[in-house]
Amino acid sequence: MFVGDFQHSLDPKKRLTIPAVWRSQVGEPQSLFVLPDFHEKCLNVFPASEMARKLDRIRRHSMADRKAMEFARTLGSSADLVSWDSQGRIRIKDKLLNFAGIDDQVQMVGALDKFQLWNPELRVDSGDVDQGKLVEAGLYVDF
Repeated sequence: MFVGDFQHSLDPKKRLTIPAVWRSQVGEPQSLFVLPDFHEKCLNVFPASEMARKLDRIRRHSMADRKAMEFARTLGSSADLVSWDSQGRIRIKDKLLNFAGIDDQVQMVGALDKFQLWNPELRVDSGDVDQGKLVEAGLYVDF
């Protein structure tokens, strides 16, 4: 489970250090799927094991299902599969960094089964606790 948030800088080679506490949450295999968010200008980062569960939903569709195949193709061509080096750094494709407007600073935000990467200036919320939004969201998901 990915909780909390961290701010890091991309190094000169555009690598991002994943916090050790989050690397320990990934499990096996030690790789991450990075894909554009469907609603915001940020990146979603899923452990490979979590992404495998999501991909099972796509596999249930027939190859004759045009929308499902278009989704699979669009997602596959937009995503990146990365592993971290011995120092916990990953290198994300430039097209994904450009999509999220990330060029130097990165706000890493825990989102339970995944974490998100934001340009801190483009983040849609401040990160402060908004009790009204929390109540509204909690009711929506029946938490």
